[in-house]
Amino acid sequence: MTDTGKHYHKECTGAALETVQRHQSPEDITLFGSCFCPFVQRVWIAFEFLGIPNIPDEVDPYKKPQDLLEVSPKGLVPGLKLHNFNPPRALNESTVILEYIEDLAATSTKRSLLPPPNDPYARALVRLQSDHINRHLVPSFYRFLQAQDVSAQIDGGKELHAAIEGLIALFERTEREILGGGGASGEGELRALKRGLGLWVDGGELGWADVMAGPWIFRASNVLKHYRGFALPPGPKTEVYLGRLFNHPAFKATCSTEDLYLDSYER
Repeated sequence: MTDTGKHYHKECTGAALETVQRHQSPEDITLFGSCFCPFVQRVWIAFEFLGIPNIPDEVDPYKKPQDLLEVSPKGLVPGLKLHNFNPPRALNESTVILEYIEDLAATSTKRSLLPPPNDPYARALVRLQSDHINRHLVPSFYRFLQAQDVSAQIDGGKELHAAIEGLIALFERTEREILGGGGASGEGELRALKRGLGLWVDGGELGWADVMAGPWIFRASNVLKHYRGFALPPGPKTEVYLGRLFNHPAFKATCSTEDLYLDSYER
């Protein structure tokens, strides 16, 4: 990251600040992050939902402090410092960290963002969603945000819109193929089938793809709306999904006030 010299926020605000303040007791994991970074937010949401204790450490990634470089050699956030090793060990890259804390939760809090291991096809469908997010949705967000001339902005908006619609199509496929067969014999079995399918599904819980995509969809709804006039794909089910996502306790707990994001991306 290159510092442009403009003012930028170095600390969370709103609900995210309250979450930081609640997590100040010594723990086995320190999460290095910055308040405006969506890659950090996807990890932070997972920490909150999975119930893995951690200490958030807000750093300035433009200054690349030594503590951050020790866990993330390129000075990028997020990074983890694992104090239960002697000497402490480190992890970086958001998807790697997500997989690590998902594995931690499997043997501690027993919570999960994924379908159960005994449903490998459902897990594979969720991985397809994740692959689409990383290959298409996230890159198109940045191409649109960084586009300078009008024609590039129009193309960027269309590309991002198509990427989000592509994710919705994958949500619909998963719902259709896992829940549409009518094989569930009762409420308990149906509830089990919904596990890990995410908030798109009625009665579903926060899932892997929600965490992977949520921070960018959220910024599309405020930052890109403000600076690019972007509108998320319409539709009643999409609107219900966005409401579930943005109002989920684990998601809300990691969100700062809107002015922080607008100020940060104005840079």
